[in-house]
Parts: sequence; C-alpha cells; structure tokens
Amino acid sequence: MAFDAFRTRFITSVIFVIVMLGGVIGGKYTFSILFSMIALLCLREFLDAGLREEGNSKRLMRWTGTLFGILPFITLLATKLGLLSAAYLLPAVAFFPLLLFIVFLIALLGQENTPFHATGQVFTALVYIGIPFVLLGLISFDANGGYQTAIVLGLVLLTWTNDTWAYIIGSRFGKTPLLPRVSPKKTWEGTLGGGIAALLMGLAIAQFTPDIAVGHWLALGFLVFVFGTLGDLVESMFKRSRQIKDSGQLLPGHGGLLDRFDGFIFHLPFTAAYVLMAL
Repeated sequence: MAFDAFRTRFITSVIFVIVMLGGVIGGKYTFSILFSMIALLCLREFLDAGLREEGNSKRLMRWTGTLFGILPFITLLATKLGLLSAAYLLPAVAFFPLLLFIVFLIALLGQENTPFHATGQVFTALVYIGIPFVLLGLISFDANGGYQTAIVLGLVLLTWTNDTWAYIIGSRFGKTPLLPRVSPKKTWEGTLGGGIAALLMGLAIAQFTPDIAVGHWLALGFLVFVFGTLGDLVESMFKRSRQIKDSGQLLPGHGGLLDRFDGFIFHLPFTAAYVLMAL
C-alpha cells in the first residue's frame, strides 16, 4: 500500500512538472491558459471548502465568487495578449466594484442565515487568490507586451525548491515544531533548509539570466522563503478551520491545486512588488 501511494505521488509529480514547465516555457499563450486554469481551480477549491453547505444561494455564491475572482486576471491577460484594447481596461476596473454588490444581493435574496460569513468567503477569495494572480499577470509581461519567461520560471523554481527541500529536510531532520497549533508537521529545521535551498537556487538561476543581477534573485529567493512559508501556514490554518485535510482531490496523492500553490499565491504580492520596483 505504501509503495502504491508513493507511485501515485511520483506519477502525479512528473505529470505536474511537465505541464507546468511546458506552460511556462511555451510562451505567453500557454502561460495565459495554464495560469488561468490554475487561478480558476484554486478559487473554486477555496470557495467549495469555505461554502460547503448545500443550497441554491450557496451554490450561486460559489459560482459568482469564482467568476468575479478570475475576471480581473482574464481581463488583464486579454489586454496583454492584444485581444482587448487597453482603452477598455480602466473602465473595466471602475465597473468591477459594482459587480461585487451582486454578492450581497445573492445573500439577501437567498435568505442566508450567516450572510456576512458567505459574502466574507467570496471577498476573501478575491483578495487571497484573485489579486495575487493579477499581480502575476503584471510582472509576466514587460511594458511592450513581451512575455518575461525568466521571471515566471524563476519564481516557479524558487517556490518548488523552497517547498521541496523544506519537506525533505523536515521529514528527515525536523525536530522543532514551527507552529504546531496550525501545522504540527512543519519544523524549523525543514523551514530553514527550504530557505537555504531557495537562496542557492537563486544563485543557480542567476547564471542563466545575465540581464538580472544575482542580488535580485537572492532577494526574490528570500521573499519566496519567508512569504511562501507563511502562505503554507495560512492555507493550513484555513483547512484546519474547515476541518479538511486537502483543498481538493485533483492531484492524486497531493490533494488539490491550492495545496500546491498556497505558497506561490501568498508570496506573489511581495515578489511582484519587488519585481515592479527593482527590475
């Protein structure tokens, strides 16, 4: 049984890596399709877990939250790909807050017993998942609309390195719990191991990106280490509050997409801010 579980995890990991690298390296269209799907499914998993109760209003709230959460990212990508004139972007941004009040109407007309819990889940999804993906869209294209493969691939590799080595070192040498109330298995040893590995990966990436100074990759590696780790803890806190083990079952042996992208999503506001200000 243990071998079967390991085999399932391994096969899933291989397919996941191939799809991710293909989508990131393939160009702006494959990137846009890949991360639109990731954002959509992460939103869906979060809202399915947060609004698990049955009922038409809850179901409508989940679909509405998913749609509104993905809409800004899709709109931004459409302008970057030249599918939508940039002149429409500002009116779309101005109109978007009006759409959010539909969430309150759904809660009102659906006679929700806990209306602000339901609406709060939707707004949290927009802030927690929707906005970080918009920031990803901003840093993935330069001022002329060119796709910045190095930035996207670098952030993905830094995140994977931090997560993978935190798990490996924590499993083998971890003894000191980091935050047992939220994540009993996460240790200081694993966390620091992941951080060191991320910095080393930053040094390695710098060898292949001469246009980006090594100091920038080290800074990004540090931000991924700190805020990616916090993102993992935040998602663990969310799952614990909803009494679920995984955010979904899309990835056999690994859980849901949100389980795999929790750190990536959480560090994006900080890494994106660094890219926009320093690069």
